[in-house]
Amino acid sequence: MQKTLIAAALASALAVPAFTAQAEEPASPHTFTGNVGLFSQYVFRGISQTNEDPALQGGFDYSHESGFYVGTWASNISWLKDAPAGVDPAYSSSSVEIDVYGGYRGAFGESGIGYDVGLLQYIYPGDRNPGITKADTLEAYAAVSWSFLSAKYSYSLGDTFGVNNSSGTWYLDLSANYPITEALTLNLHYGIQDFSGSNAGVKNDDIASYEDWKIGLSYALPQGFTVGAFYTDTSMNSTEQAFYTNLKGKYLGDDQYVVFLTKTF
Repeated sequence: MQKTLIAAALASALAVPAFTAQAEEPASPHTFTGNVGLFSQYVFRGISQTNEDPALQGGFDYSHESGFYVGTWASNISWLKDAPAGVDPAYSSSSVEIDVYGGYRGAFGESGIGYDVGLLQYIYPGDRNPGITKADTLEAYAAVSWSFLSAKYSYSLGDTFGVNNSSGTWYLDLSANYPITEALTLNLHYGIQDFSGSNAGVKNDDIASYEDWKIGLSYALPQGFTVGAFYTDTSMNSTEQAFYTNLKGKYLGDDQYVVFLTKTF
């Protein structure tokens, strides 16, 4: 009888409560993220989109563990309607850029080399003046990355940012984001913008193609905040500079300094 009581006591002491034996719920295959940022100006591929005025930007992204993702992003702009009094701009009203994109990303086995392919649609709502080509642009892109290095090739599938007969225009982005410390990152970029097609016997490449570069620093703060600054400039001849000078007489591809504060969530 005593042995039976001792055995029962040991069994009771070693028993695992039912609630501790429950398996943990599997991690969700779905990820939702967002971002918002305040910039001293919006510079895209070396060209100011806001006439060197501040920009508020933000977006949302969805990704699946398979590698599929979609997202959207928006910023205020002014380049389509910048004009002095009495001069017709490209758009009579247009103050926002909306980007919609989707694709697939992954890695080549255990090589540490990542890839990313997809489509990106730039949308510019607003009213065009007569004879103006629509600025909306659709690009296909492919990118590879390794450690802190990346390269991305974007190819336009139609008219590109309001330039007529420019299907086949491409942009090559070579970037390095080197971590100096756990929080401080050196940001480097070099890009080539090459326009295709021609208008009235003039090649778009002769007036609109250029190169740009950027160097900056970003610092990660708590709670998903990042603060940073960068310098960017372009390489253009006088003809190209004239093409990127707006109707207010401001050359938008000049050297630019940008400071920013962003948050991810």
